[in-house]
Amino acid sequence: MKTETPLLDQIVDPHDLRKLDQSQLRQVADELRAETISAVSVTGGHLGAGLGVVELTVALHHVFNTPDDRLIWDVGHQAYPHKILTGRRDRIRTLRMADGLSGFTKRAESEYDPFGAAHSSTSISAGLGMAVARDLQGGDNHVICVIGDGAMSAGMAYEAMNNAGAMHSRLIVILNDNDMSIAPPVGAMSAYLARLVSGRTYRSLREVGKQLAAHLPRFFQDKARKAEEYTRSFFTGGTLFEELGFYYVGPVDGHNLDHLLPVLVNVRDAGNGPILIHVVTQKGKGYEAAEASADKYHAVVKFDVITGKQAKAPSNAPAYTKVFGQSLIKEAAADDKIVAITAAMPSGTGVDLFNDAYPTRTFDVGIAEQHAVTFAAGMATEGYKPFCAIYSTFLQRAYDQVVHDVAIQSLPVRFALDRAGLVGADGPTHAGSFDIAYLGCLPNFVIMAAADEAELVHMVATQVAINDRPSALRYPRGEGVGVEMPEVGVPLEIGKGRIVREGKRVAILSLGTRLAEALKAADELNTFGLSTTVADARFAKPLDLDLIRKLALQHEVLITIEEGSIGGFGSFVLQVLSDEGLLDGGLKVRQMVLPDEYIDHDKPERMYAKAGLDAKGIVAKVMSAIGQDTKKDRAAIAKIV
Repeated sequence: MKTETPLLDQIVDPHDLRKLDQSQLRQVADELRAETISAVSVTGGHLGAGLGVVELTVALHHVFNTPDDRLIWDVGHQAYPHKILTGRRDRIRTLRMADGLSGFTKRAESEYDPFGAAHSSTSISAGLGMAVARDLQGGDNHVICVIGDGAMSAGMAYEAMNNAGAMHSRLIVILNDNDMSIAPPVGAMSAYLARLVSGRTYRSLREVGKQLAAHLPRFFQDKARKAEEYTRSFFTGGTLFEELGFYYVGPVDGHNLDHLLPVLVNVRDAGNGPILIHVVTQKGKGYEAAEASADKYHAVVKFDVITGKQAKAPSNAPAYTKVFGQSLIKEAAADDKIVAITAAMPSGTGVDLFNDAYPTRTFDVGIAEQHAVTFAAGMATEGYKPFCAIYSTFLQRAYDQVVHDVAIQSLPVRFALDRAGLVGADGPTHAGSFDIAYLGCLPNFVIMAAADEAELVHMVATQVAINDRPSALRYPRGEGVGVEMPEVGVPLEIGKGRIVREGKRVAILSLGTRLAEALKAADELNTFGLSTTVADARFAKPLDLDLIRKLALQHEVLITIEEGSIGGFGSFVLQVLSDEGLLDGGLKVRQMVLPDEYIDHDKPERMYAKAGLDAKGIVAKVMSAIGQDTKKDRAAIAKIV
C-alpha cells in the first residue's frame, strides 16, 4: 500500500501552508507536534510551551500573511513549531547548539522573527510600536502578539495594554491561557459566542448602537455602553481587558481548529482598534509525559520519546542552585526572620526546596522582578531577612528598584543571583554578564562571588549576617567542582579574600568560578619557570585592599579574571592600583573579562574558551604581558587542554 507524503514535508514556509485546505490543517498540526517532540528529544530545550501552541501556530500562519503580517511570540519558549513552519525545519535539530538555531525568536535568524524575545512580557509593547509605525507610514498589515498568561503577571504587559487601549491602533493580542484557569469551561457554546462577537455583523450592529446612543443624553449613553459590555462579559468574560480599551473575544479552545480558525478570520477582517483573543490551551498537549508534568517538561535535556525519561550525565558534584536552596533552609532553621522571594522561578533558583521546608516564608510573586525587589525592601524595613533569588539577567529588569528602593535606603535585602556568567544553550539573553558592573557602582553594596559550591555555603551564611546594607551573591548555572562540603556555613569576614597558592613572579586574582581554571593555568606557568600565586578575591565589593597591595608589590604581573563584563571587578582593582600609585613601579596589570560582544549559545566551557577565560587563555595573557610570545611558547600553550 502506497503511503502518502506527509503534509509537513510539503511545507517549506507559511506560503505553502496557506495553499492547503482548512480540512488538512488537523493533519499538519499532528505532524508538527510529532516533529517538535522528535527534535527536542535530540537537542533538549523548551518543550511544554511549544506543544501547547501547535494548533495556534498552524492557524496563525494559515490565516495571516506572515511575514508581512508581524507575528510576535512573547518570551519565545513556544516558538519551536513556528520555526519548523518558517523555513527552519532542516536545522531544527541544531536548536541551542553551537552555530545552530537559537532557542528563542531572533531577528537575525529569520524574517519571520520580527522581534527577538527571551525575557517575558515584551510582546505587546513591541507590537504596539510596530503597529504605530505601520500607521505612520500608511501600511495595512496586521500585528499579532501571542502572550502567555504567566507573562501577563508582569506590569510591563499592562502598561502596554493601557497605552494600546488609549491609542486605538489596530493590534491583535492573543492571550495564551494555559495555567491560570481564569476561563470558564470551553466548549461549543463559548466557541459560538466567540465567533459571534468577533464577527463583522455583531461589531457592525454594535457600532450602529453606539451611533444611535450618541444622540441620547450622556447619562443614557453611559448606561447603554455599560449594558452592552456587561451583557457580553456575562457570557464571555474579559471585563478587565475591556476596561483597558481592548475588544475582548473568547475564550476559544486553542486546540480545536474548527473553533479557532473562524475567530482568527473574523478578527483579521475586523476594523480598527486593539482586540484581545483569549485562547485556552494545555501546556505539553499531545505528549503524555509533558501533559502529566508540565513544570518538569517546561525545559528538558535530551530524552527518550517512548519512555519520556530524560538523560542526565552522572556526577557527584551538586548543582549550585541546589546548594543555595539547601543552605538557605539550614540558615532558616535557626532564624525565623529569613524569607525567600522569587519571581516565577522557584525551581530555577532553588526556592522550591525552601518552599517545601518553609511554605509560609516563601513568596513567588510571578514574573514581576520590579515588584519582587521592592516587596523585599518592604519586608526588610520590618526586620525580616529577605533573600531575593533572581537570575542575574532578570535582575536587570528591576535595576531602578535596586538603586532607589534598596541601595539608597541601605536596606539589607539579600540578592541571590543564579545563572551568573555564561549559561550555555540559552545564549546571550540569559547570560549573567553585567551584574558586577551594574551593582558594583552602587555605594555601600556587598558583592560576593562563589569560587565553588563550598564557598557558596559560607557566603549564604555571610549574607544572613549582613544586617546594615544590601548584598549580592552570584553563582553559576550547573554543577560544582566536587569539593568537600561543610556541614554548616561560617560567615566570612566582609571584604577579605584568600590566597590559595603562593608564588613569586605572577599573581592571578580570581573572582568566582574561574578559580579552577586559574589553578590549571598556574600549573602550566610553573612549567615555564613562572612561579604563580593564585588568590580568590571572594568579594568584588568591598575589595580586599591589603591583598591587592600584597599581590601588586610582590609580583611582576597581576592578572584579574572574572565571569563578567568590562567595567566590573577588574576595573575596581585597577582603580585601587591607580589611586595608590601601585602602577608606577612597572607592574604589568591585565584584566580578563567577557569580551565586549554577545556570545552566542554553545556549551559553557566552549563559550568561556571563546572568551579567552580558560586556562589556555590565562597562560596566553601572562605570556603576552611578560613578552615571552615565542613560537615555542605558543606551541606549548596550544597543548593545554
